[in-house]
Amino acid sequence: MAKHLIPTRSVVVSAVLLFLCQFISCQEEDYVRSLNPKRHLGGMMKKQKLSHFKFYWHDTYSAPNATAVPIIQPASPSPTGFGSVSMIDDPITVGPDLKTSKLVGRAQGLYGIASQHEVALLMAMNFWFVEGKYNGSSITVMGRNQVFNKVREMPIIGGSGLFRFATGYAHASTHTFNLTNGDAVVEYNLYVLHY
Repeated sequence: MAKHLIPTRSVVVSAVLLFLCQFISCQEEDYVRSLNPKRHLGGMMKKQKLSHFKFYWHDTYSAPNATAVPIIQPASPSPTGFGSVSMIDDPITVGPDLKTSKLVGRAQGLYGIASQHEVALLMAMNFWFVEGKYNGSSITVMGRNQVFNKVREMPIIGGSGLFRFATGYAHASTHTFNLTNGDAVVEYNLYVLHY
């Protein structure tokens, strides 16, 4: 004669708790799901590579067609200009001379003076490329820029197009700076890990 197995009280309670935990977990995380990177991204994530980009950033306040525009002025006087913010759409070129050098993209974003004690910017900008293989792709930089240091380092926090999942760092070195009108040419060297 076969015995019928009757679940014990602890087995029933455990099963109910397990069901409830799974149900609650699904309800809380219904906005996200795991994906298989190979299936979702196709061949894009084959092998990561390191690329070095060198170009010149032209930040111009003085021209009739200025590429940098102040959008917020400090609420109170500050020796560093703390609180001022500018919006930019700066050309980036292969060489330091804007008139004779090839345009490869634009630096679009904003920066503001984020320190009360020194001229240090918070920079948030995209290097958007308009030339060659990288046309339409961008690299995003966001970080602290102590403008009077010889070399400043800022993190690369992402990108678009061919620079999806990009990481790395950018070195900025001032090529020329006009103290009278604020115009600057800055050499950028970007070291980018991307797929």
